[in-house]
Amino acid sequence: MKDKTLRLFDEPIVDKPSLVVGFDSWMDGGNVSSGTVDYLRIKLGALPFGQIETDGFYVLNVPGPTELAAVFRPNVRYKDGQIQQYDYPTNRFFVQADCNLLLFAGKEPNLDWDRFAEAILSVCRRFSVERILYVGSMDGLAPHSRDPRVLCTLSRGELKELADKMGFHLSQYEGPGSFVTHLMQRAVEQQIDMIGLIAETPVYLQGYNPKCIETMVRCVSSILGLHLVCDELRALGEEYENRVTELVGQQPDLAERVEKLEESYDNEIFDTELSELKTWLHRRGIRLD
Repeated sequence: MKDKTLRLFDEPIVDKPSLVVGFDSWMDGGNVSSGTVDYLRIKLGALPFGQIETDGFYVLNVPGPTELAAVFRPNVRYKDGQIQQYDYPTNRFFVQADCNLLLFAGKEPNLDWDRFAEAILSVCRRFSVERILYVGSMDGLAPHSRDPRVLCTLSRGELKELADKMGFHLSQYEGPGSFVTHLMQRAVEQQIDMIGLIAETPVYLQGYNPKCIETMVRCVSSILGLHLVCDELRALGEEYENRVTELVGQQPDLAERVEKLEESYDNEIFDTELSELKTWLHRRGIRLD
């Protein structure tokens, strides 16, 4: 039986393009992963040319308390009794041929990582993609008033030169893996370069973070030579920072800790002297681990 996982409805003309990949859910704090790819798609006018079908990749319900089930179920919205929004998982490929660029925006699969990775890599083989860039984020001890530190993962050691040039911090992470790690391992096997860029977002903030997205867009633009001007995104980031600063200032206890966090961040003291802040956050239900 022919595999129907991947469906291409156009055949774009590109020459050894780069592929930028983003996922919502895991490692999408501040919407950095999904938001970066979405911004690039709109800014560059990228057009859809294919998709990965959703069948067999997602757990949409689990037994247990409502709070647990809500994590897996698609978000919906009704107005006056009529459905307005149904966020069923989608996985779409886009192309901007003038920039020699492919984009992938999707939801991290819960199941069958091998088949999902193969669908992405088959597109890479079909269009001779030489480099995959993953963009994502993780909660960390980064103050909202500073540009986020960008951590980097690499499919091969020779890419360290690029990481050093860009000022990225090579990841020393140990813990639960994501589909992105699985994809990178498969990319290694197929001799396709892959770079993971992970912005460290402030652990005490939730929701869309335009400042971190703008940082990630700048990183991608620089690596790929896109020369993007993102004035509107930068303005959103500045407005966001000012609004958060104002709200933090209304909570003296938090403001004091953020001030200490800024000092430690500026001196590149990342984890060793911030146990007090971690404890304070944990008591308020915000965990770093």
